[in-house]
Amino acid sequence: MTTPALTHARVLRSEWHKLWTVRSTWATVLTSAALLLGVGILMGATYTSDGGDSDVDTVVLSLYGSQLGGIALAVLGILVTAGEYATGMIRASLTAVPRRAPVLWAKAAVYTATVFTVSFLTALLTFLTAQVFLSDTDQAASLTDDGVLTAIAGNASGVTLLGVLALGLGATLRSVPGAIGAFVGGVLIVPEILGMLPYEAMDTAIRYFPTQAAGALGSATPLPGAASPGAALLALTLWAAAGLVVPAWLLKRRDV
Repeated sequence: MTTPALTHARVLRSEWHKLWTVRSTWATVLTSAALLLGVGILMGATYTSDGGDSDVDTVVLSLYGSQLGGIALAVLGILVTAGEYATGMIRASLTAVPRRAPVLWAKAAVYTATVFTVSFLTALLTFLTAQVFLSDTDQAASLTDDGVLTAIAGNASGVTLLGVLALGLGATLRSVPGAIGAFVGGVLIVPEILGMLPYEAMDTAIRYFPTQAAGALGSATPLPGAASPGAALLALTLWAAAGLVVPAWLLKRRDV
């Protein structure tokens, strides 16, 4: 019997099945969606026009929960790669695909498509649900308003690219706890600490750090002191790409 040829399509299909046949995928995706939707409803239901949030961008206000939901999806990215090292499944994956790198690219591609779709649809639903409560306030908006749909797509893009960076950390460190610690400490906490330093150059540089760049993508109006959406998207894409290039290089040089 002839053995089926190894193709990129088959590697992608294999990674797709692996992603959706583990409970952690459903748990993290549903947790992310629940956090985003729940916080959005809370923000809309408790908002008053004479409160202190009247100057906050409408999309940002509605999607406050994306910060929490994004952490859940980043954990999923880490589990996609480091989780296989924890279970030993990576040996079977790399034995089936001796060139190794296609396994990483397939994981990243399947994860990116899944997370962007889930994030965009959840953000869209959250914005529309929040607007049920905000329709009679100064935060009332619609999808046809300038920048709103672009900001929702930008929010999903930011969450997705942060997750890809987390996926790369998982593949580099090959440890779920280590990668989670590196993501929380290096990506979320360190920029906040650096931002306290009294240096103008540091303030400028931090605009292009991952979380700050992701935040600039999710606003319908320009944020003071933030990078432009185009520059932020480019910076975040480069961070995510760097997060994949390092483990791809290590895959060629390290044992499983």
